[in-house]
Amino acid sequence: MKKLYLVVLFLFSILSIGQSLKMEGSIVDTKGKAIEMANVMAVNLGTKAMDSYAITNEKGKFSLSLKSGTHYSINVSYLGMQSKTIEIVTSQEDITRTIALEEGGIELDGVEIVHDMPVSIKGDTIVYNADSFKSGTERKLEDILKKLPGVEVNDDGEVEVEGKKVTKLMIEGKDFFDGDTKLGVKNIPADAIDKIQVLRNFNEVGALKGVENNEESVAMNIKLKSGKKNFWFGDVTAGAGVGHEESRYVINPKIFYYSPKYSINVITNFNNIGELPLTIQDYLKFTGGFRGVAKKGGSSFDVSSNDLGISLLRNNRAKDIETKFGATNFSYTINKAWNISGFGILSSSNTDLETKTQTTILGSGDKQNSSEAAAQKSNFGLFKLSSSYKPTDKLQLDYDVLTKISKQDELSSLNRESIVDGVSATEDIFTNKKQNPLSINQNLNLYYTKNDKNIFAFEVQHLYQDENPFYSANLQSQPFSLTDYVSGQNRNSLNQDRFVKTNKVDAKMDYYYMLTKTSNINVTVGDTYSNQIFNSNIFQILDNNTVNNLDDSEYNNQVKYNFNDTYLGLHYKILTGKFTFNPGVSLHYYNMANVQLGSEYQQNFARVLPDFYALYQIKKSQTLSYNYSLTNNFTDINKLAQGAVLSNYNSLFSGNRFLENATSQVHSLRYFKYNMYNFENIFANASYSKKVDAIKTSSVFTGVNQTSSPYNSNLADETLSGSGNYGRSFLRNYKASFGASVNWSKFNNIQNTKATTTESLTQSYTVKASTNYKNMPNLELGYNYAVNQYSGTTFYTDKPFLKLDYYFLNAFSFVSEYEFYNYRNDSRTIQNQYDFLSASMIYQKKNSKMEYKLAATNILNTKSLNDNSFSQFATSNSQYTVQPRYVIFSMKYNL
Repeated sequence: MKKLYLVVLFLFSILSIGQSLKMEGSIVDTKGKAIEMANVMAVNLGTKAMDSYAITNEKGKFSLSLKSGTHYSINVSYLGMQSKTIEIVTSQEDITRTIALEEGGIELDGVEIVHDMPVSIKGDTIVYNADSFKSGTERKLEDILKKLPGVEVNDDGEVEVEGKKVTKLMIEGKDFFDGDTKLGVKNIPADAIDKIQVLRNFNEVGALKGVENNEESVAMNIKLKSGKKNFWFGDVTAGAGVGHEESRYVINPKIFYYSPKYSINVITNFNNIGELPLTIQDYLKFTGGFRGVAKKGGSSFDVSSNDLGISLLRNNRAKDIETKFGATNFSYTINKAWNISGFGILSSSNTDLETKTQTTILGSGDKQNSSEAAAQKSNFGLFKLSSSYKPTDKLQLDYDVLTKISKQDELSSLNRESIVDGVSATEDIFTNKKQNPLSINQNLNLYYTKNDKNIFAFEVQHLYQDENPFYSANLQSQPFSLTDYVSGQNRNSLNQDRFVKTNKVDAKMDYYYMLTKTSNINVTVGDTYSNQIFNSNIFQILDNNTVNNLDDSEYNNQVKYNFNDTYLGLHYKILTGKFTFNPGVSLHYYNMANVQLGSEYQQNFARVLPDFYALYQIKKSQTLSYNYSLTNNFTDINKLAQGAVLSNYNSLFSGNRFLENATSQVHSLRYFKYNMYNFENIFANASYSKKVDAIKTSSVFTGVNQTSSPYNSNLADETLSGSGNYGRSFLRNYKASFGASVNWSKFNNIQNTKATTTESLTQSYTVKASTNYKNMPNLELGYNYAVNQYSGTTFYTDKPFLKLDYYFLNAFSFVSEYEFYNYRNDSRTIQNQYDFLSASMIYQKKNSKMEYKLAATNILNTKSLNDNSFSQFATSNSQYTVQPRYVIFSMKYNL
């Protein structure tokens, strides 16, 4: 670490060399009124390079960082005003200047204000000029996004702008694998990108943009360089290398084509180096761009996923991963009115995981220590077809269908040591999990604008889901006392078949009446209908391989469940001065019926649910918003089926057909400020939720084995969370930020017939700073401190991190990343320090199509990483084996 500190100190001393001065002042009109968001550039007339740039704040102020003794051209522009250019020669002293613009400028089409401005703003659109942020080491869109002020990219490839998740990624206005940004940020070539447009307050339906609240919706559009339009572009990568015990390989062709008429994208990846274009977590959360139709209804009825709890990767870190991946995305403009698009994704991966876990049961203090080795085979497919027909500005008809299929198989071998009342016992446990779920989601939307006063929107969505998870556990001990169970076997083999089918339809009609240009009334009529079937049975396989079916109704399910919510909503929206108010109320009538055990149980009732939204537009780039909602939360069939279901080898769950809905109230507050004067970006949000009659769990623990069932608690669950980030760019080449997130939760359950209250408090704080020079080494330094406090246990993690990238000799790119983890608990019974170091050297001559790369991963050969979790009844600390060190040489041909 001492050597690392000296290297960092040396690099910063290099970067601080050089003399500079400031030019400050104001941009005004001929009447002396300040002009906000005017563009100011300083072009070095000697080198013809842009040395500095600024965008004026609400007072018209700007600040440029210039070199002494240099001849500059200062260019000022603003839409609707005549541009102005002045020349100056700097000395050693700072400069102050007020510059006046005259009216009469030409309004430009689109969003590009000045071609070479690094950042420009028009309305809700921020435009970044990609070349202004490139240093030469960037290879993918992700590398550029991480350098943009106000933009963050997490390890999962999710992009956030102003603290809001980017929900749609487009290239040249065409959807790029709609519903996920990861494929785009990890694969779009950096050298093909001209502009990056951030579209705030985004709404795909132009007619609804002014009448709906879109403040949380953000999209991103990539503009290509002119040489990449109407031409095929992309690259083909092939590489080989060595690892700890086996050879490594990667084959990764990618091709793209964009024209006004159609576009085609093809991405493939075959490797055993741990590159996962999409993980199974990505597959499960992949929405395909589908929105919740009933989001304004005030009810929450979410269909659960019967995913068996198959082990999930920690990003791409596992003992071994081999992947085969192929994806294609297309769009075709049939005519001016009709456009079709879609994508297909196929992925196959084999993954080996090794995990050591220590679990402590809250209350009793009983423990389970386990070592598990799991082999997974995952195959999944995603297919979407979309059609958008817009014959006139007043009519739009959209249809989408998304199909998700997968086949997963996990074999696990686990050695468990259970410590109950101080007595230790060990055994080997073998499990098998299989599932082949299918879901088809269809969406039909019709939007009609009759005139300036009347807008109609009809939306209907249908979900079909078919799940068939199979679970098998082979134990030495007998974990549960089951009727008709044959005891005395050498091994206890418990097995379960489960079949769940869902048909769910959401439909609503919205009518918007514009009272004035700044106010409207919205009437909503909608219905949510769901029909579900749940069948399951538990059986035992004896030592002689005969099957013992547990025929008692206690271990079998044949359940049908119908849910219906018919609602009428009324909302009023008004813009007055700097404020927007949008109060609303919805009236619901619910009808539910579940049939099982030879009888039917029904519930029917009505409920009034209010909601409220307010926005305070403090300045053009400074807002404060408040959101309140009262929501009825309903469970689906999975918690209503009374027959017992195996959740795990040591967990048995029985539903409750008499469950009622929970009611939750949520208050959220969000603040945002974007100051283009110094590229300051501030956002913060806080949320409080209180859930009454929550569906909670009553559990009985026999040692470390758990039998549980749900019930409606008369004690409220509460959650309070907050997060914030402060970031700014300064002196053009520097960027720094500080972020924090805190989450407190209180839960109520019943454990061994006693009411228990558990609390959790998680905190995370991150500070980082980076440079962005074109001809010098660039450095990113950061530190993250995380605290996870659960009932009785607290875990701490210190994580300093560093990234160095340097483009030199017009051909070489060197990139290295380092992370250090200091992981421990409060009693110091768990303590682990580990780090990850990777490095790559790339050689590519200017204008050459060939690239050569030598890369090493996990150079320090770290064996494992740590994680912890909280389940309201237990705390767990886990250690995961990761891939060993490997070195790979690859060649890439750029098309």
